[in-house]
Amino acid sequence: MSDLLKSARLRRSGTFLLPALLLCALPFYLDAFWLRIGLFSMAAAIGAVGLGLLSGTAGQLSLGHAFFLAVGAYGYVWLAGEPGPGLPPALAAGLAVLLAGAAGGLFSPVAGRVKGIYLGVATLALVFLGHHVLLTAESVTGGFNGRSVPPLELGGFTFAESDPELTVLGVPFGAEERLWYLGLALFALTWFTARGVLRGRPGRALAALRDSETAASVMGVPVARYRSAAFVVSSMYAGLAGVLLALSFRRVVPDYFSLLLSVDYLAMIVIGGLGSVAGATAGAVFVTALPLLMTRYADQLPLVATPGSGDGSLGPTEASRYLYGAAIVVILLYAPDGLHGLARRIRARLRGRPSATGLPGPAPSSATTETTATTARAKEHTP
Repeated sequence: MSDLLKSARLRRSGTFLLPALLLCALPFYLDAFWLRIGLFSMAAAIGAVGLGLLSGTAGQLSLGHAFFLAVGAYGYVWLAGEPGPGLPPALAAGLAVLLAGAAGGLFSPVAGRVKGIYLGVATLALVFLGHHVLLTAESVTGGFNGRSVPPLELGGFTFAESDPELTVLGVPFGAEERLWYLGLALFALTWFTARGVLRGRPGRALAALRDSETAASVMGVPVARYRSAAFVVSSMYAGLAGVLLALSFRRVVPDYFSLLLSVDYLAMIVIGGLGSVAGATAGAVFVTALPLLMTRYADQLPLVATPGSGDGSLGPTEASRYLYGAAIVVILLYAPDGLHGLARRIRARLRGRPSATGLPGPAPSSATTETTATTARAKEHTP
């Protein structure tokens, strides 16, 4: 039995160790374009995990995720930049995440009492209100043109281009390579904390709350408190994603944090699978990388015009939205549990294990059948 436990632990460790080593090695082989896609995907995955906790696990519809990303991004820019307090960038990043959580806390009384489509409409108002503030508070946000993002510094190490240039194993490490490892660290923190929440008592309480508020309250779950807490935690994840997005873009503008961004995040968790950290990550990579890839290879794709051609054809951004809109329809029809559930069923089929969907498993051995026949009382089946 101990050997089986050891082998299971080794397999579990290898499941995380091998992808981690691969991700750490990628900056030595990929160019800046692919690293930027990875950075944007990691930032989107952090925000999608937070929205997955709120909508997938707690069952609360939110259309205001873009607002909390904007709070995190602009909070970091203002706290670390000029005009602003000019705080150390690391401290400013932490305070920006807390600021996003405070914004979620201010809205949490509404989230604790309103649910369903009414909560979605209430959070939708946050996006329009936030966009108006970003355009008018020019002394803080820079108005329509936005503001440049101060680089992050940790212990004298700058996550930006430096002079003299940093070289590791003969590979020059610019801003993308440095931010890649920062994004990996933040994503790993998000991954393990979110899985800890889901597997612990809070996750079970939120799942019970999603299934039936009446049953959850009967079991002793404080409904309003848990719904408010889920909104605050989701807002903090969004604030962290906003900080990483700001560092990756190096300039923040109000138009990016619009309703379309909130819709994109809803698409991420639906495509990936509601209530799953791995599913939210997969959906974030799909929704984020697709328009960037279509923009780069637009001249090789049929029915897609290159950016700036002005010939009235379908642009890569619009084409990508049509594609993942179609993906949502296919997922809802044929795989309601998203890419994560689909991958789980495929894994079960390859291993020959029975699953909840009725996939065939290995036939029982003759010894097992004989043991069952001798120990169980014979039972006649009705015709």
